Amino acid sequence: MSQLTEKEELVFLKVSDQTTMQAYVAHPKNPNSRAMIVVQEAFGVNDYIKDVTRRFAALGYLAIAPEVFHRSAPAGFTGSYTDFPAVMPHMQAMTLEGLEADMRAAYDFLKKDSSASSEGIGCVGFCMGGRAAYVANSILPLKWAISFYGAGIGPSPMGPGLLDRVPKLSAPMLFLWGGKDQHILPEQTQAVNQALRKAGKSFVNVEFSEADHGFFCDARANYHAKSAPQAWALVQSFLQNAA
Repeated sequence: MSQLTEKEELVFLKVSDQTTMQAYVAHPKNPNSRAMIVVQEAFGVNDYIKDVTRRFAALGYLAIAPEVFHRSAPAGFTGSYTDFPAVMPHMQAMTLEGLEADMRAAYDFLKKDSSASSEGIGCVGFCMGGRAAYVANSILPLKWAISFYGAGIGPSPMGPGLLDRVPKLSAPMLFLWGGKDQHILPEQTQAVNQALRKAGKSFVNVEFSEADHGFFCDARANYHAKSAPQAWALVQSFLQNAA
């Protein structure tokens, strides 16, 4: 446990579709009246996601990491970074409606804590979680949102993307991409950039030219030791200037 983290716990949230979702919560020792939803990669709320959640708690945020695979996987499910096929069924089982319900449940949990929501609630996510942060920003009154290499936002051969949600974005967004990412190509990130600019949305768009997909995760082979600390510094600067 971080010296700046007061408490860690697992909670169970009732979701609007009558499912129950486990979530990991990190409480700050020195609250700053803000709160953060931290959304997993495809590999569950694993040690890495818990560590990121604690990092935000160390900054003073009440932070929650919901298990968005709860409809298809048991509570506490995590996958291996070297076995992507094992997590594919859970990704394929996800729906936008279910994801929206999960984001609302996590938001409502944070909102109940008056000391943690007086200055606002935000969302950060990684890969599919980066997409979830974008989705959350289109349905919730967030104060800020951060997407690390959010797959499926821009149109791609895999699908039409979610640019139709751009007009609904309520909060400034920070987008962080890897220049060597073969999963999210430049034309996709450019499409996101152009749609946000056309809609007059407040956003920051950053590409780390030497980084690959998943570069922020120190548990993955793609971790980029130069880019990750720079990204974390940008996140903190963005949050200091948001809301």
